[in-house]
Amino acid sequence: MLGKLDEYLRFNETALGLREKRQGVLASNIANGDTPNYKARDIDFGNALKSALDKATPGAAASLKTTAAQHYPNPPQDAGTMADGTQLQYRGVVQGAVDGNTVDMDVERNQFADNAIRYEAGITAINAQIKAMMAAIQGGT
Repeated sequence: MLGKLDEYLRFNETALGLREKRQGVLASNIANGDTPNYKARDIDFGNALKSALDKATPGAAASLKTTAAQHYPNPPQDAGTMADGTQLQYRGVVQGAVDGNTVDMDVERNQFADNAIRYEAGITAINAQIKAMMAAIQGGT
């Protein structure tokens, strides 16, 4: 029974988790807007969601969990990979800066706002799923 509930909510739960991670990456870009040689990063949300859903599917290969920062992550992590294996990509340069920084604040703010709105839409979708389940349990409409 609990497995079916997990399966029912898995998509929106996974999407919200990725939206949260993307918001952190975008916030980092904004925070480093004046850092020389900083390269703006982002997540390819569609590919990351597909990968995360594949990993979350029952029967998928389990990854090792680490208990301390000194442990080697699984899979091996580099500068282009987040701790959970989500791939980071460099954002294309719209207008280069003399100091080598590739952050375009207008692009970053727009992406940040878009991601926040999509996060709120995900919350609304989960609330609707829970209301539908409650109605089914209570026998109401």
